[in-house]
Amino acid sequence: MNSQTKLISRSGEPFIAGRSGSLSAQIVADVRDALTEKRLKSGDPIGTEKDLAARYGVSRIVARDALRTLQALGIAEIRMGKGGGARVARGNPRLFAEALAVQLDLTGVTAAEVMDAQRAIETLAAELAAEHATPADHARLKRLLAEAEAIIDDGDAYTRSCRDFHLAIAEASHNRVLVVQFISLNHISWPSHNRTLTPEVSRRVLAVHKELAALIEMRDPAGARKLMDDHVKMIRARRVSERDHAHGDGCC
Repeated sequence: MNSQTKLISRSGEPFIAGRSGSLSAQIVADVRDALTEKRLKSGDPIGTEKDLAARYGVSRIVARDALRTLQALGIAEIRMGKGGGARVARGNPRLFAEALAVQLDLTGVTAAEVMDAQRAIETLAAELAAEHATPADHARLKRLLAEAEAIIDDGDAYTRSCRDFHLAIAEASHNRVLVVQFISLNHISWPSHNRTLTPEVSRRVLAVHKELAALIEMRDPAGARKLMDDHVKMIRARRVSERDHAHGDGCC
């Protein structure tokens, strides 16, 4: 049984035109089910408009709508011309981190909700980083600390450096789910310009970051988690207060 034959077998159920939902939505659901059930994988062919129309007994307009939806969802890659058609895309969840952030913002999530989620993600990331970080990860953290120290008097550059340091810890966890969640939340929460940043705050943050890097290198998961938890709680308190006063400023 080839991948396209597998595609139309939805857990043993036949495709029935006219059942609940639009016909194109049924095709989209079929492809997603095939991915979930491991009947399809990245690179497998989904087919052309003509293929899908014939396979499901629908018009090419319906097939085209299904392919466009699959492409918009990041499930399908579509090539035009001879030898073209749709294939299952390569996974790249970072492409959707910003889109998720926009949807959360449109939903009206509060600063407190965002920071509570960020606290959960960052504390676990710090713990896992202490368990899984490689020598390359340790070197990256040290390089970022040195860069931050060199630009500590430049508020905007220092704020970006702090964001990069937190991201580096998430990536040192070697958990891609945590990394994407971190990136998505930081589209909402991390400031491009931090109006409340003072030299004293900058120095205090740098000291905490240095201690975090040391705990991660020492392979101290509990210590790294505890320090990150305290750090993000401090960030949360400031950010919620600032958002309540409509300043929109952030952490580091």
